Amino acid sequence: MSEVDLSIRLPALPATTLPLLDRLIGPVARRQMVEALRHWQVGRLTVHMPDGEVLHGGAAEATPHVTLWIDSDAFFTKFALRGDMGAGEAYMDGDWRTDALAGFVGLVLRNQSALPLESTLTQWLNAGNNWLHRRRANTRDGSRRNIGAHYDLSNDLFRTFLDPSMAYSSGVYLSDTDTLEQAQQQKFERWCQTLALSPADHVLEIGSGWGGLALHAARTRGCRVTGITVSREQLALSTARAQAEGLDHLVEFRFCDYRDVQGSFSKVVSIEMIEAVGEEFWPGYFRKIDEVLAPGGRAGIQAITMVDARFAAYRRQCDWIQKYIFPGGMLPSIGAMVDVTARETRLGLMGLDDRPIDYANTLRDWRQRFFTRLDDVRALGFDERFIRMWDYYLASCEGAFRTRNLGLLHLVFGRVGE
Repeated sequence: MSEVDLSIRLPALPATTLPLLDRLIGPVARRQMVEALRHWQVGRLTVHMPDGEVLHGGAAEATPHVTLWIDSDAFFTKFALRGDMGAGEAYMDGDWRTDALAGFVGLVLRNQSALPLESTLTQWLNAGNNWLHRRRANTRDGSRRNIGAHYDLSNDLFRTFLDPSMAYSSGVYLSDTDTLEQAQQQKFERWCQTLALSPADHVLEIGSGWGGLALHAARTRGCRVTGITVSREQLALSTARAQAEGLDHLVEFRFCDYRDVQGSFSKVVSIEMIEAVGEEFWPGYFRKIDEVLAPGGRAGIQAITMVDARFAAYRRQCDWIQKYIFPGGMLPSIGAMVDVTARETRLGLMGLDDRPIDYANTLRDWRQRFFTRLDDVRALGFDERFIRMWDYYLASCEGAFRTRNLGLLHLVFGRVGE
């Protein structure tokens, strides 16, 4: 599926950076870009500068080829002062555009050695964002605020791009022709098979979202499911869906923090919720799973992960996604999760599958659907800057997964010896 032409759909926005800064810092950043293009190694980049000059990076016939238009000198200032954070903010402000946003992000990630994405200056100027991120810690109250800031935006907004199951996590694509709907059903079925769900099971789903997996498991396996969420919007819709399907005798959704769960469950599943837990709370998260998991039980976790080699640097700096999309978010690495479970619990890793391209394809499909429903998004009250922010979020994540800078792990835990 080809990328959406955003240069037509998204009108330019007025630049917000002070002209004085543009005059002082912009030329320096522009020279840095010219130098970076000389060292471009993978693919080819064509850059149209604000004054009409056209620059090129990479070999003349190299592929993939992406074209970038810098429409405002403010881009250079934001990039010089705030690195990749500034690049994202400049896109939100309409300072630049491209014919393939996800492809551009992928090219940038594959040419990281040539690009000055971070410097001592950008690290120092990001101190305020780092402080804000620390203030958004996922305590009980903090978790409700952080989850609400994203997931309670509007159920109708999420309907514009999610499939009918309202699954807001990576699907499983078994062929190049799979639709988003098929991929999400295949994800549900994969987890039901992996955990060997049956009518004898009582499943705890930590972070039950809009109820897609819980309803599928009850409908196809006849098991009981208790789903917990701290999103009021998700709770209302998932409860209504269970009642509408006549599954409320098997499925119960609760407004509950994972730390407050009591009882015993034969299976536990948590799909892309650990990213909202926070590093300091990972021990408690895994201890709770260990506590409520019945003897002989299995726990399945689907997690977006940072590669171990970059984890130490990532955990020190607030990034664009954490500031604008998922407040309080923190991606684990496989090494961090294995270390925490070994140190804090009786759980052992029983199975692992890394499927980043599944997520790249899911994001591609979400973004395509989002842009076919822009009129509906605007009618809900979301402005052009929000649309650019959402576009950058979906496309940049797609580029990161497609280049395997992010992982998508299916993990199965059990107690050793049981």
